Amino acid sequence: MEIDCSTPDVTPDMTAGAAPRTAAPAPLPVGTRLLHIGPHKTGTTSIQSALFAAKDAMAAHGADFPAHSRHPMEAALAVCARPGMIGDTRPTEGHWHRLVERVRATGKRTSVVSSEFFADAQDDETIARIVDDLGGDRVHVLVTLRPLAKIMPSQWQQYVQNGLRMGYEDWLTHMLRKAPYEKPNPSFWRRHRHDRLVERWVRVVGAENLTVVVVDDGDRGGLMRTFESLLGLPAGLLVPAPDTANRSLTLAETEMLRKLNKEFRGNGLPDELYSKLVRGGAVMHMKNTCRPAPGDARITTPEWALEAAAGIGAEMSERIAAMGVRVLGDPALLSAVPAPQKPGPAGEKPAPENLVPDSESALPDRRGSAEPVPVRIDPEVAAQALYGVLAVAAAAPARPAAVRSVHQTPSRELVRVLGHRVLKRLGRA
Repeated sequence: MEIDCSTPDVTPDMTAGAAPRTAAPAPLPVGTRLLHIGPHKTGTTSIQSALFAAKDAMAAHGADFPAHSRHPMEAALAVCARPGMIGDTRPTEGHWHRLVERVRATGKRTSVVSSEFFADAQDDETIARIVDDLGGDRVHVLVTLRPLAKIMPSQWQQYVQNGLRMGYEDWLTHMLRKAPYEKPNPSFWRRHRHDRLVERWVRVVGAENLTVVVVDDGDRGGLMRTFESLLGLPAGLLVPAPDTANRSLTLAETEMLRKLNKEFRGNGLPDELYSKLVRGGAVMHMKNTCRPAPGDARITTPEWALEAAAGIGAEMSERIAAMGVRVLGDPALLSAVPAPQKPGPAGEKPAPENLVPDSESALPDRRGSAEPVPVRIDPEVAAQALYGVLAVAAAAPARPAAVRSVHQTPSRELVRVLGHRVLKRLGRA
């Protein structure tokens, strides 16, 4: 399959103030199995939601979306031998086999599978198995990339949603300044050292069977148009699908959740309880029912980290270009140094982590108890139990200056209501 590896043409967007639009690539050969591997925080949820919503319309134009849900996460985790989110049941080979059967059932038609967790495949053997099971030489791999400066704050708050207790700047220091740059989240550079990610997959599928798309945040529909073109779909068929459950957390929400993570870990509570009560219950409820106000403080990246990320981006971009893969979009975006980010509302800077010292936990300490903590809790029950402390404390509109913000409140105060409500639901209060 011959692919044009030259720099893509840029067509001016006639809309005032709009970013230039990259010319649409030619459709892939009929029967291609397009495998989108992410990585994380590169527009994956947006495109997965659009593909899933349009699957019936796509089928009428010869392109199938064989996964049974928007995101076949369990299948990707299983084949990559990854454990999944903290407290969740570990995916099994059955998840992968079911996805493979659905893909094979598409026969000679074009199809597309998308999961950012395929980027977690670490060795040639695993990647070869994924490619062989999904169709061998019919597979074309698609990698979507964004600048590290855009990825880091999103990825940090996602790690916090999975139990991380480290503050943002401390986390940046570990990722960018403390060799071997693997703690506390070794998955970060496995996913986001993008040149090595591309290199791993090129070793198996060859440069002619891999396309890199540089996502331009200034061109909101660009990724949708690229997928439409590659799959031979009419323009405008893929449209963004609202997904409040995937919105990023504000600084206050993330700091509140980070404090709760400390309380859960400090009391030896099981991971299953965290998964049900916090991530799968209250946090999802909060995202679905609370809309951040325009003035809410954002997660901001310090200038030293922005410059370091741009330097790494330049190195990655150069190495990817040397591999001979097709690159759609502007690679220069990956190495641009963003303007220093402004602090939160009215110039307020985030409070230091220990501005108000934490005290002892408001939750009972179960570490020495012979009685196990129940973990069979419905997510909706968990949401109702925790919604008061999460949504009201973290997502409320601007407060008078005399009232402390969430990240200035001791953990024991944040979890007082939490402990009471959880224990009441469990019949222990």
